[in-house]
Amino acid sequence: MEYKQGNDVGTQYRSVVFYHNEKQKETAEYYKQKIEEEKIYSNPIITEITPISNFYSAEKYHQNYYNQNKDKNPYCTMVVTPKVEKFEKIFKDKMKK
Repeated sequence: MEYKQGNDVGTQYRSVVFYHNEKQKETAEYYKQKIEEEKIYSNPIITEITPISNFYSAEKYHQNYYNQNKDKNPYCTMVVTPKVEKFEKIFKDKMKK
C-alpha cells in the first residue's frame, strides 16, 4: 500500500482517524464504509482507524496551518483547498457550525 498526498509519498503522509472510545470507532468505520459504497472517491480509502495512544502537539508554526496559509501557500491553494471544498460539500450537514 502506498501512502501519498499529492507529490508527498511515505507513511508520514498517511491519513488516520484516532478514536477515544468504541462509539467514535463505530462512527468512523460507518462513514468510511458509506463513502466507499457511494464511490465518492475514485480510489479506495486507505485511512486508518486507530485507537489514540500517545499524542504530541505539533510545533506552534504548524498549529492551524491550513487556515493561516490557504491563500499564501501554493500547495494549500492548489491541493488542499479543493479537497476541503469537496469534503464540505459532501458532509455539510454533518459539520459543526
